[in-house]
Amino acid sequence: MEQNTSLASRIRKELLQELVSGIYQEATRLPPEVEIAARLGVSRTALRDALATLEQEGFISRRKGVGTIVNRHVLAVKTRMDLEEEFLSMVESAGKKAAQDNCTYRETTASPQEAACLKLPEGAPIFEISRLITADGEPAIYCVDTFSKDLLLTEDYDPQVLYRPVFEFLETYCGIEVYMDLTEVRAVEASPEAARQLQVPVGSPLLHMDETGYDFWGRPVLHSMEYYRDRALRHTVLRKKI
Repeated sequence: MEQNTSLASRIRKELLQELVSGIYQEATRLPPEVEIAARLGVSRTALRDALATLEQEGFISRRKGVGTIVNRHVLAVKTRMDLEEEFLSMVESAGKKAAQDNCTYRETTASPQEAACLKLPEGAPIFEISRLITADGEPAIYCVDTFSKDLLLTEDYDPQVLYRPVFEFLETYCGIEVYMDLTEVRAVEASPEAARQLQVPVGSPLLHMDETGYDFWGRPVLHSMEYYRDRALRHTVLRKKI
C-alpha cells in the first residue's frame, strides 16, 4: 500500500511539472488515461490515483464524457494556503530566493496551550524548534514547532535533523507521518519576539496560523505557530463546492 502511495505521489509530481513547464504546458486538456499511462510506463490504477490528487488540489477537473480539463488559472497561483508545502519551497514558488535563518531548538515542558493542543499533561517534556524563513534576504515567516518528546523511538538521534523540516525528524526518529492539519487563520499583532524575528515594530499586523498536525489515526502529533510578515508573500486559498 505504501509503495502504491509513493508511486502515485511520484506520478503526481511528474505530471504537475509537465503541466507547468513540460509537454503539457500549453495543453487545455490531458490525453486519455491509457495514453498517459503508456508514456509514463505505469498502471492506469496508479495514474488514476495521481490524477485524483491533482483534481482534489484543483489543478485539473475531470468529468465522464468530457475528459480531463487543465485549470491554468489554478496552476498560475504561486502560493496557496490550502496545500501543505515546505516553507522554502513556498517562498521559491513565489519567485523569491529562500533561506533559513535563526533556527534553534530546545527541550522544554508543555505550557497549558501546548498541552491542550497536543493532548499532553501540562509540563510534559517536548521539543520546541523555532526558525525564520527569509525571502530575497528579507524576513518572511517565523515559525515555532512543538511535539512531544515521548514520540521518540530512540534517544540516538541526530540533532542536526531538527534544523531541517520538522516532518523529516518525525518520520525518521518517531516513525510518524503528519496525515492532515487543522489550521486557524487570523490576523494578530506582532509580539515582541515575533517583531524581533520579523524585523517589524511591536504590534504590527501579522498573518497568524495556529496549526495542529494529526497522524492517520487522528492523534495530535505536531503544533505549529506560524507568523507571516505583511506583504512578504501573497496567499491564495482554493475553495471547491462539496
